[in-house]
Amino acid sequence: MMTDFSIPEFLYEEGSFGVFVLVSIVLGGGAAWLSGRAIASTWRAWWHVAAYMLVLSIAVRFFHFALFGGTFLSLHYYLVDSAVCLTLGFLGYRITRTAQMVTQYRWINARSGAFAWRRREP
Repeated sequence: MMTDFSIPEFLYEEGSFGVFVLVSIVLGGGAAWLSGRAIASTWRAWWHVAAYMLVLSIAVRFFHFALFGGTFLSLHYYLVDSAVCLTLGFLGYRITRTAQMVTQYRWINARSGAFAWRRREP
């Protein structure tokens, strides 16, 4: 028998969608975006983004707990916050890495989109 599935309850536990947007997307996602850019600009590997975003997700979960009375130790909502942080962290990383590759090595690489580059034809 199918139970009632609610997307808002799946994403956030507070009484307001605005709290989820403010804390998880604006604050956590913004920090993730900037962290992804910083990791790429120091030429570190992509897996550093994953490691740092999992730690950042704990901080986002703490903000939900400390500011709005959310549950701190909740695997479900930690995974939701992790998904937001990982997504925006990897986007910031990939866009920055693409810009690096086409500006630092412009004689070899050409941009082939916002997230990719290709080798120039000889």
